[in-house]
Formats: sequence, structure tokens, C-alpha cells
Amino acid sequence: MATASPTMQPVESRQRLSELFGLHYRRVLMAAYRITGSMADAEDVAQGVFLRLTTSDEFAVSNAASYLYRAAINGALDLLRRRTAAASEPLELALGVASQGLGSRPEAEVASSQLVQYLRTALSELSPRAAEMFTLRYVEDLDNREVAALMHTSQAVVAVTLHQVRSKLKKRLTEMERGKR
Repeated sequence: MATASPTMQPVESRQRLSELFGLHYRRVLMAAYRITGSMADAEDVAQGVFLRLTTSDEFAVSNAASYLYRAAINGALDLLRRRTAAASEPLELALGVASQGLGSRPEAEVASSQLVQYLRTALSELSPRAAEMFTLRYVEDLDNREVAALMHTSQAVVAVTLHQVRSKLKKRLTEMERGKR
């Protein structure tokens, strides 16, 4: 039985990791940034995603691009859960809702900023799978078919989950708004 040279495997692993990093780092970074709203946090998430690959065989998965993209989203959502009160750049830039139709009045900007913070907090309270589906659909702007393919489920499951998540978020955001007054 022939075995691979001990010095050959680490070199091949480093080359594969370097290749994956070169191909996917920007997408991983931007997915994390759109969720966290902070480039520093996004860089930490991206670094963590690729660092985990150095200690495992995860980069041998059949669809590395999909795996890394989902890992970035999950890492960013995990970060939000750990830092529900963290100060960061506005999520509304990623969602494209920055004061649309509200003008540039200071009170409109404050209200929008508060809504984004409420949304971050509410997202951190969802189950990881539900938060990931919501993020893929509404932050990453994928359609239900694409979300279903990435998450290895049916479009019907995605549609039902998203409906439930929207209801929960609406209820939670209303509770937060009432608690502010």
C-alpha cells in the first residue's frame, strides 16, 4: 500500500487553500460586510472562514464557492448574535433603504438608523437557518429558487420559512418600537 509523502500533502493543501482564497475571498468578504455593516467585522469573519479551512478537510467539498458563501453569511450572523448592541456602519446601505422617500431630514435619518439597529437585533434572535434564509433572500437579493438550491431544500420550504420570518420580524420590530417610547 503506497502512502503519500508527508511533505506532499501539506503543500497540496496550502496550494488548494491559496487557490480558494484567491477565487473566493472578495465574495466572502462582501457577503459578511453586507450583513455586519462593518469592514473590520467582515474581515474578521472572512479570516475565520478561511482559517477554519486550514484545520479541516472542509475545502474538499464539492461546491467550495457555495460552502464558503454560506460560511460567510453564517459567520456574520453569528457575529451579530454575539454583538447585538455593537456599533457599526448602517445596514440600510446594504439593504438599499437609506432614507428613501424620507428626504434627508435628521429625524428621518435617526429613525432609519434605529430601524436598522432593531432589524439587526431581531435577526440575531432568529434560528440560524431562518436568519440565513432571510439574509440570502433580502440582503443578498437571491430569489427563492437560488436560496433553496444553496440550502439544499425546496422552494416551498423557503417560501414558508420566509413568510414565518417576516411575521416574526414584524412583530418583534413593533415590540421594540413600542418599548422605545
